[in-house]
Amino acid sequence: MNMQLSAMMAPPAPRGLTDMQLPVVMMRDIALKTLFRKNIDTVGDLAEAICLPVPVAQELLDLGRSQKLIEATGSMTAGAGNEMGYQLTDSGKARALDALGQSEYFGAMPVPLDVYREQVKRQSIRNIQITRDQLTRAMGHLILPPGLLDQLGPAVSAGRSILMYGPPGNGKSSISNGIRDALGDRIYVPRAIEYAGQVITVYDPIVHTAVEPERDDPTALRRVRRFDTRYVCCERPTVVTGGELSLSMLDLVYNPTARTYQAPLQLKSTGGIFIVDDLGRQSEPPQALINRWIVPLEEGKDILGLQSGEKFEVPFDTLVIFSTNYHPNEIFDQAALRRIFFKIKIDGPTKENYIKIFAMIARKRGLPLDEASLVHLLKIKYPTIGNVYANYQPVFLIDQILSICDFEGLPHQMTPELVERAWANMFVRDEKIAK
Repeated sequence: MNMQLSAMMAPPAPRGLTDMQLPVVMMRDIALKTLFRKNIDTVGDLAEAICLPVPVAQELLDLGRSQKLIEATGSMTAGAGNEMGYQLTDSGKARALDALGQSEYFGAMPVPLDVYREQVKRQSIRNIQITRDQLTRAMGHLILPPGLLDQLGPAVSAGRSILMYGPPGNGKSSISNGIRDALGDRIYVPRAIEYAGQVITVYDPIVHTAVEPERDDPTALRRVRRFDTRYVCCERPTVVTGGELSLSMLDLVYNPTARTYQAPLQLKSTGGIFIVDDLGRQSEPPQALINRWIVPLEEGKDILGLQSGEKFEVPFDTLVIFSTNYHPNEIFDQAALRRIFFKIKIDGPTKENYIKIFAMIARKRGLPLDEASLVHLLKIKYPTIGNVYANYQPVFLIDQILSICDFEGLPHQMTPELVERAWANMFVRDEKIAK
C-alpha cells in the first residue's frame, strides 16, 4: 500500500483531553505513574512517554498542578530546549505509589476499546483486494499445482477463513507465508487498549514489525507527527502457531503482580493473519479448537473475559488459515466445516513439477544435475514408494547429497550411489526394535 493510502488509515491525534474518551482519573494517574517511574521533569518528555501531543500532556500537568499533585520547579531545563521543569509533590508521589499498587501500568496512554473498533474498520483485512499478480509475486519462489492460485486468490481477498489440507511436506506452511507476504501493506497497532478501566497491552515486538518513517523524508515525518502515536505503524501482523496451541492461549493473559492484561494471540493478529499450522497435533482436539472460533469466524467479534468474570466483545478482523495433514472429515464435524469458508486441498507435485522443483533447488544449492542419477531416482527409487512425490523431498535429498560429498571430501556432484545413500536417510525402515 502506498504512503498516501496508509496515511488515510492513520488514526488522528487527539487535540485535547476531551478527545481521549478515557476516565480523567485514569489518565491523570498514568501520567503520575509515568513521571514517578521515569523520573521525567518536562512536558516534552512526558508527552513522548505517554504518546500524546504536547498540548494534551500539558493539560494533564495543569490538572495535576490544580490538584497539588505536581508542581513547577521554577527553573528551565537547558537540555530540553529551556522547557519549564516539573516534579511530583509529596501528595503526588503518594498518589503515584497508590496508583501503582492498583496497576503497575504506566507509559503510553491506552486507546478506548470503542475508539479502537473504529480504527479496525478503517484498516480491515477484508478491505484488501489481492490481485493475481500480487499473489504470483509472493509465491514466485514456489512451484505450485495448476489452478491453486485460482482458489487462493478469492479466499485471501475475501479475508475469510481458509483450511488447507493434504499430505505432509507439500508446502502448506510455505503457501501460508506467501499469503502473508502478498498483503504487503501497513496498519496501526495500539500499544494498549482500555476497557472498563482495565489496560490490555496489544503491541508486541515479537508479533508486530514496526515500520519507521524515512528520516530523510520530511513529508513522512510530518505525517507521523499528525498520527496518534499511541499506535505503532506496523506491517500487517502474522501469528503462527503449531502443536503448542491451546485454548488458554486464546484468552486474556493476566499478570497478577502488575495487575495488567496482555492481549491473546488472535487479538494481536487483528488486521493480519493467524496461521494454525499442523492442526491435529495440539493437545486440544481439533473440534474443540474450531468450536472456540465459531463465533469469531461467523460474527467478526470475539468474546474475552476479565478476572472479575465480566465478558466483553473485541473485534475479530483476522484471516485465519488452518493447515492440516488430516482429511477434514476425520477431525471436524460438518457443522464445523461449514464455518470454514474456503477448503483447499494441497496435493503433492506431479512428476513434471517434481523435476522442476529438484532442478530449482539444485541450482540454488550449487549441485550440478546428472541425468543418469535423476533417471535412477525416478525409475528405480520412486516406484518403491508408489511414485508418490512430495515438495520437501528434493530439498531433503539434495542437502543429504551435499552433506555426504562434504564428509567424503568429494566435489559437489550427483551419482546413483550418492542418491542411494541420500534416499536411505529419507525413510525409516519398518522393523521391530528389541527392548
